[in-house]
Amino acid sequence: MSITSIVLLVIVVALIFYGVSIYNSLVALRNRYQNAFAQIEVQLKRRYDLIPNLVETAKAYMSHERDTLEAVVQARQGAMNGLAAAAEKPGDPQAMAQLSSAEGALGSAMGRLNVVMEAYPDLKASANMQQLSETLTSTENRVAFARQAFNDAVMQYNTYRQRFPTVLLAGTFGHGEDAALLEFEDSEAIQEAPKVSF
Repeated sequence: MSITSIVLLVIVVALIFYGVSIYNSLVALRNRYQNAFAQIEVQLKRRYDLIPNLVETAKAYMSHERDTLEAVVQARQGAMNGLAAAAEKPGDPQAMAQLSSAEGALGSAMGRLNVVMEAYPDLKASANMQQLSETLTSTENRVAFARQAFNDAVMQYNTYRQRFPTVLLAGTFGHGEDAALLEFEDSEAIQEAPKVSF
């Protein structure tokens, strides 16, 4: 065996190991963002489970606000459906858009419920309602942290997938598309500075 053959063999083996390394990194990063989405799923399910209790507590005080309560229940169902679709394909652009839209509708319905609840001081003073509101707020914070972790993991995956020479092999290894970030419809409103006037 000549030195040229040995050098070529070493180069081929090195390229194979490098390709395996790229494949393993892509798989690890995809698994990381899928796991991060599972954390979002846990927190959203927790929130969805709290909403019926909130609605039931509010019903006792808000008998004239049936439309608002029904809108919350319907938005919750839509959000649960959006979550189920996204859970099947975390990172899929269409699934993330569906979940984002459903979460926006739920957030809007919950906002209307909060505005209506302001007109019912007895409801706001209810210990059960205060506890539910506090738990819901805590869950909202957990959703925000889980969403941030998911988006960070997706960013790492996309950045690695787009780098050279990984971009040349990613499609061959089954990683042809970027994963989608999960951005809720309130993202633009969150970015704006609050307006304060005296």
